[in-house]
Amino acid sequence: MPRILIAIDGSEPSEKALDFAFERHADADLVAVSVLDPTAYVQGSADLILPDVDSWREDAEADVRSVLDAAADRAGTYGIDLETEVVHGAPARSIVEYADDNDVDQIIVGSHGRDGVSRVLLGSVAETVVRRSSVPVTVVR
Repeated sequence: MPRILIAIDGSEPSEKALDFAFERHADADLVAVSVLDPTAYVQGSADLILPDVDSWREDAEADVRSVLDAAADRAGTYGIDLETEVVHGAPARSIVEYADDNDVDQIIVGSHGRDGVSRVLLGSVAETVVRRSSVPVTVVR
């Protein structure tokens, strides 16, 4: 049975990626992975951050866990038992590393559909995953 990673972050594109996986790969071993990226929560100087590191980490972990719990509940409506994992680090790199380290056969990721200047400035997790992955990647719009 193929093992398929679905990268989710609670956004609309990742919800579409989940639906795609549930509808087209219900017979696969599915794992939803959400990345806790410390740089997404850390803003300001280190003096302002350090006293509150535990607090932001707890809040961020709770947010990520709620996204994964909602995905698992949704999988249940399809009759699918969804494995969920929280990984830490930069999203694209963490997704690819998880796939490499956990015998994943395919990655499914949503695309935010940015183009032009916004894509250049913000980067694209989906594009980076496609370029760096050693397994096939399906990008869902």
